[in-house]
Amino acid sequence: MNKPPRKKNPTFGIAVFIVVAILVVIATLFYNAIREKHEFESQHAAPSITSDAAVAAATAATAVTPASGAAR
Repeated sequence: MNKPPRKKNPTFGIAVFIVVAILVVIATLFYNAIREKHEFESQHAAPSITSDAAVAAATAATAVTPASGAAR
């Protein structure tokens, strides 16, 4: 009357382990790629932003200085 216990299939466990390991490797690759992209952009984009900001600040300072000098 009682059924004998089912034997566990070790192949299924190994397949799940392999799939999880592959997903972890892919996630690591994406994480490293995104991190290095942000690092690269911060190193190479900062000088152009700074120079644009410096030009804008110099232009603004030049425009403000004559106006304040003329008012006095």
